[in-house]
Amino acid sequence: MDVRLVTRAGVERHPVEALGELLRRVSVVPAGGGEAESPDDADAVETGTEFVWVDIPSCEKDAERVLLDVFGFHPRAVHDCAERNLVAKTHSYADHVFVVLHGPEQGVGGHVHYIELDQFIGRHFLVTVHGPINPAVDPSVALRETSSVLARMDAGRLRPASPFDLSHAIVLALAASQERFVEALTADVWGLEQRVIAGHFGEPEPFLDELFRARHGLLAARTISALNRETYARLMGRVWALPAGVRPLLAEITDEFEQVRGLADVQREYLQGVIEFYRTRIDTKMTIAAERLAVIAAITLPITAVSSIYGMNIIVNTRTRPEQLIIVLIAMAAMSAALLRWAKRRDWW
Repeated sequence: MDVRLVTRAGVERHPVEALGELLRRVSVVPAGGGEAESPDDADAVETGTEFVWVDIPSCEKDAERVLLDVFGFHPRAVHDCAERNLVAKTHSYADHVFVVLHGPEQGVGGHVHYIELDQFIGRHFLVTVHGPINPAVDPSVALRETSSVLARMDAGRLRPASPFDLSHAIVLALAASQERFVEALTADVWGLEQRVIAGHFGEPEPFLDELFRARHGLLAARTISALNRETYARLMGRVWALPAGVRPLLAEITDEFEQVRGLADVQREYLQGVIEFYRTRIDTKMTIAAERLAVIAAITLPITAVSSIYGMNIIVNTRTRPEQLIIVLIAMAAMSAALLRWAKRRDWW
């Protein structure tokens, strides 16, 4: 657990033991834990010049105790931090909001991991909780957005004035990561399209697997962005839970997730066209092969029939009779030629 005090001068690191004193320093009244039922302080709320940022890489038991005892967060929200959430969500409380978001991460075999980011955003504090994540995922992936924002703050390129400003920067970094994920899949789609157009796709089964894995990745990115967008759209509607000055920030985040969703949708439709073109080519090849097999069967059918009858019922002599054999071969050739002409008239070849 990383405890930081964000001031106008920069970021100060503090031990966990100093968290209570830091919260008192920024004049935080601990959350009552219950979800607000009526409007309270709907107008803009003045924020101080400094606030607390607590970043929790994994919500272990010690972290849960801090969230419950020091901050006084609702037990349901703390439970959501400790367990994996399948969809994005938001809850509004008396003096803070709780937001659950996801980001995509490419896994092995086309699997897409959902990387979770939970936030408690108050007037004088921001708590970011990462995970739980799949053991197959590098733990540093979950910290990617917060680490990049912290690096900008340490370098002096970012000076958030409030917890909502800092949350805005982190979530925009999350949206940018999703956009890069879609861009990487787009590069795969272009490569697949070129192989389809050129006809160099090798075995059909592995190539179809590549196509559907790419589509699955785009669909996952689209779903994640859509859920994140709906979460922030819902949060914007809770006028009583937010200071008036943060609505433009929420609107920008909503627009960013909408843009990523649109990009994923367009690329998924484009890939679907590639898949349909590929399947059409395969179906056409199968149809041509079936027609050729029908022609072969039509040609060989009289030969097989005559030779079978001739072999079973006629060849009973001790020696070959050339005149008889010639007559039978001429009959086979004539029948095959007649069937071949008939197949040609029916456009089988």
